[in-house]
Amino acid sequence: MKFGKKFKDEMVPEWSEAYMDYGGLKHLLKDINHFNTHRKVDIENQESEIGKIQHKNSMKLSNGKLFIPAEMGQNEKSFFEKLDNELEKVNRFYKDIVEEAKGEADELAKQMEALIALRKKVKEKDTKGDKAASSKVTSPSRASSEAEQDQLDFKEEVDKFGENIIKPASSPSENRDPSLGEHGRTPSDVLECVKIQNTSDNPKSSVERLFLGNTEKECSFSQEELKEIEEKLKKAFVEFYQKLRRLNQYSFMNLSAFSVILEKYEKITSRKVMRSYMKIVDNSYIGSSDEVTSLLNKVEATIVKHFNSERGDDIKLVRQERKREKHSIWFLSGFFCGFSVALIMAIVLIIQTRKLLDKEEATVYLDSIFPLYSFYGYIILHMLIGAANVYLWRCYRINYSFILGFKPGTELDHKEVFLLASGLAVLVLTACLVQLHIRMDSRIQEHETFVELVPLGLLIGLVLICLCPFNIIYRSSRFFLIQSLFRSICAPLYKVNMIDFFLSDQLTSQTQAIRSFVYYICYYSWGKSSTGRKMCHVSDVYIVFYYISAAIPYWIRFFQCMRRLIEEKEMKHGFNGFTYFSMLLSVVFQSTFRLRKKTTWKVWALVSSGVAALANISWDIRMDWGLLQMKSRNFLLRDKLLLHHRTAYYIAMILEVLLRFVWLQVVLSFDMRPLRGKVITSTFASLEILRRGIWNFFRLENEHLNNVGEYRAFKSLPLPFITDDDKVGKNE
Repeated sequence: MKFGKKFKDEMVPEWSEAYMDYGGLKHLLKDINHFNTHRKVDIENQESEIGKIQHKNSMKLSNGKLFIPAEMGQNEKSFFEKLDNELEKVNRFYKDIVEEAKGEADELAKQMEALIALRKKVKEKDTKGDKAASSKVTSPSRASSEAEQDQLDFKEEVDKFGENIIKPASSPSENRDPSLGEHGRTPSDVLECVKIQNTSDNPKSSVERLFLGNTEKECSFSQEELKEIEEKLKKAFVEFYQKLRRLNQYSFMNLSAFSVILEKYEKITSRKVMRSYMKIVDNSYIGSSDEVTSLLNKVEATIVKHFNSERGDDIKLVRQERKREKHSIWFLSGFFCGFSVALIMAIVLIIQTRKLLDKEEATVYLDSIFPLYSFYGYIILHMLIGAANVYLWRCYRINYSFILGFKPGTELDHKEVFLLASGLAVLVLTACLVQLHIRMDSRIQEHETFVELVPLGLLIGLVLICLCPFNIIYRSSRFFLIQSLFRSICAPLYKVNMIDFFLSDQLTSQTQAIRSFVYYICYYSWGKSSTGRKMCHVSDVYIVFYYISAAIPYWIRFFQCMRRLIEEKEMKHGFNGFTYFSMLLSVVFQSTFRLRKKTTWKVWALVSSGVAALANISWDIRMDWGLLQMKSRNFLLRDKLLLHHRTAYYIAMILEVLLRFVWLQVVLSFDMRPLRGKVITSTFASLEILRRGIWNFFRLENEHLNNVGEYRAFKSLPLPFITDDDKVGKNE
């Protein structure tokens, strides 16, 4: 693999602008090479003259920079000027992040001291009964010596931890953090200076934080509390370790890039400057500092000692391996895709050869089972578009796994999403083919009762697969999405993360699938008439739930926006909530109009739908995508764009407007003779899923560029303890 490709692949996406501009320097080298090849000079005389110049001037430094001979061409001078600027940029960024990491290490040291003290107090509480029983026969002098021994044990453990995590200094007195292991401090003394932060994400804690303002609580010294704190602090240490590893990798890749680019320069110009310039690089902060490596070793030792029993498990935890590409995924995807095409052709042949569309009874039956299978069709289409989204995110180095909060190494790539979609398509099409063949064949009508249960069996089987506790079929991703779905349904009671409202936005584009699920319930419960034919469309209960179900995703998003408005105190979440509330009103008025068919309700439906469409278009393009910036150097776009062709952004905005207004046909009732009945509904539902796929790409592109602009590459996890310093900071 060429170094340029490796350098790009190893970049932290959010730090891409802080890396050495290897591509720009290579471009300058090409200009130098092009200029040199067209010069008609005596190469041997030039090399001897350059040797004299280097002997006199190449090792001399001026303000920390390599002396550039006046005889050099302008291209070469530009090369070294850019090289100096890149070294300064890399040093400045690296030093800032290292200082930030050292501050985080000090804070984690204070957190760890509090944890050690809490462990001691919990242990004392558990053994309190035994001590109380033995205290009747224990002399005061012995009790005093036991207390002193406990204090010494605590001090010794804290001192050992301090040696592990606090950076080394020149003298023993400077090597100690003032918060660690001071003489005379007991676990009780330490815990008096801290409070436990109420970071639990459950309905009770949410109510206490939002309405009562309780952000901290007293220590209860229980085992449950201790386990919860240990888990939170362990996550903080692991996240900090990952940051240090990336920082160490940042240093290594940039140093390698300087070496490679100077080697290329020597090869092109025959000037021996690599050794001289690399001395400057090695003496710079990024080349000489070993603080990150030292912190890495100490943090790893801390995780191993204080949070787990098996070192192998800890190493696996903090040193996550990259996912290996499996060729079986491509094979199975191709097999399932081809199998799906064959099944579709078989279904079409059954309908054509048996002339099912010409028979009234068969047509009614096909209409009755169509929603049962279109439910899966919408999901499969969404998954295929999702696979395309993931492919584009990976092509343009958008860190979707970090943005959406996937655990590193568990996110699905486009091949895996496509495999799941094609596998689901095979199951659904097979079930549909079996049901049609048995139900429409007069020779095997005795199996009619059992064949009616095929769609229900398919649904139950898929639910069981999703809830399967065994480590098969991407268990971590399944449970991650199920957890997010649960949090979304209980929107006001849980803190809203990026994946929560992103998944809820997907649900707003799956209203027709939700209605099909309602039809599932009707079909297998109260919808069966005396003649055995399903007649859900005449059930008043079904009709009411059919229209109400379409409003559920918008309710979820509205509550999520209100939760963020209360927590973050930013009015933009209130405006975003208005866009979803307008959609909610639009659905209500549309449903009422379709039920009552009155002109008044039609007017209300048109007005509410128009307002909702305009509000959502403006929010999607301006806020979610970050476009329509008037002062941007890219007309009506934004300054930073990942796509190479600006036309793609203009086309996306036009499609956003058109597809937002397409579903107004439900109210306006245009004459669309080629499309009838459920075909119209399915077409518009598919177009909405397509619009959501376009929105997905540009939404995460904008979020990624915001992260790049702020160099935000790691999650900020809440720490369990609030120290006195934190309280002072909050008061200030």
